[in-house]
Amino acid sequence: MIETRLERRCPKGESLEPLIRVLALKKYFHTAKSVGTSRTEIIKAVDGISFDIFRGESFGLVGESGSGKSTTGRCVLGLMPALGHVYFDGRDILALKEKELRRLRRKMQIIFQDPFSSLDPRRTVGQTVEEAMDIHHLFPGKTERRKRVMDLLEKVGMGRQEYVDRYPHEFSGGQQQRIGIARALAVEPRFIVADEPVSSLDVSIQAQILNLLKRLQEDLQLTYLIIAHNLAVVKYTCQRVGVMYLGKLMEIADIETLFSSPAHPYTRALLSAIPVPNPDLKREEIILGGDIPSPINLPSGCRFHTRCYMRSPWCETHEPELVETTAGHFVACPFSG
Repeated sequence: MIETRLERRCPKGESLEPLIRVLALKKYFHTAKSVGTSRTEIIKAVDGISFDIFRGESFGLVGESGSGKSTTGRCVLGLMPALGHVYFDGRDILALKEKELRRLRRKMQIIFQDPFSSLDPRRTVGQTVEEAMDIHHLFPGKTERRKRVMDLLEKVGMGRQEYVDRYPHEFSGGQQQRIGIARALAVEPRFIVADEPVSSLDVSIQAQILNLLKRLQEDLQLTYLIIAHNLAVVKYTCQRVGVMYLGKLMEIADIETLFSSPAHPYTRALLSAIPVPNPDLKREEIILGGDIPSPINLPSGCRFHTRCYMRSPWCETHEPELVETTAGHFVACPFSG
């Protein structure tokens, strides 16, 4: 099983237990088959995936829209019920009662994709950052909390005194995301899920936010799960990455291996689509045929076989397992060698 092979491997080759361990995670949604009927269809958004995130590392999840990345992130935080196991520092959060999960939740926070919609327009910046402290009964005393708010805003580059009493609509998208990051840090978490944290920002601002996340990780000893569809983002921020397609993990590898020696046909296709800055450098582009199948009506066998340029009759009837081909490199394709 993948969980045993991943148990004691970390990016630097040290013996280290993971902070986050995901085992056979499943999240299915039931939707009405048609209006006015009680019959339902099942959407397998996440279908039995396993991976580890080690303390202090950034683990990336990439894939096309609809692959299940964001749903995985929310299940890992316990924000929605799911099947399987998600261990945070040895405790299975999916098995915890609400009161126990509430106490643990301050150690796990999220940075949302759209900073504006994730901020309450009726609350000032100071109130937004302070809210989580109030919920978890941290830093009692108005003076101490105010100082804590100012320290956090300073850390994210929003340390001007007049910012505290302004509202979200008075700031740019990049500033709003910095406020969202400060809010996530307010309860001193150890693990943060960053769900497409820069996809809605201008390119120049994206670099600033990514540099901020990296600096905060080093300063505060944070562990990240970074969800993105942009491979350049995970290459810059992550040590290891998992590639998702239709609720399944197709490949897991460290960044250097993934970009230099991608094994799965889907990963190769994603990498071939990255623009090359040198116009004289030619690279073969792999064009995937067809559209992503509906998660309601999944293909038999390998879920990628309907678009795969390496498919064989075997792929139509067999679902490949994620197996370790080399140390720390897992691939769900028997023909990837």
